Amino acid sequence: MSTLSTSEPTVVYRLTAMDRCDSCGAQAYIAAEVNGSELLFCAHHGRRYEEKLRSIATSWHDETARLSEAV
Repeated sequence: MSTLSTSEPTVVYRLTAMDRCDSCGAQAYIAAEVNGSELLFCAHHGRRYEEKLRSIATSWHDETARLSEAV
């Protein structure tokens, strides 16, 4: 008997439902590190502040693509 295996990679996300936006409390999909501190943002606030933060952030982690994935 053989088993079928899928070649699709398993995606592991860093942000979970417990991570909340620092601006409004919604689920965070963006994490930015600024001056040694991590800031978390929902998709809306992440896009709103992205232009200003990108220039000073040491890292920018964006998981907003998860919003359009099929469940």
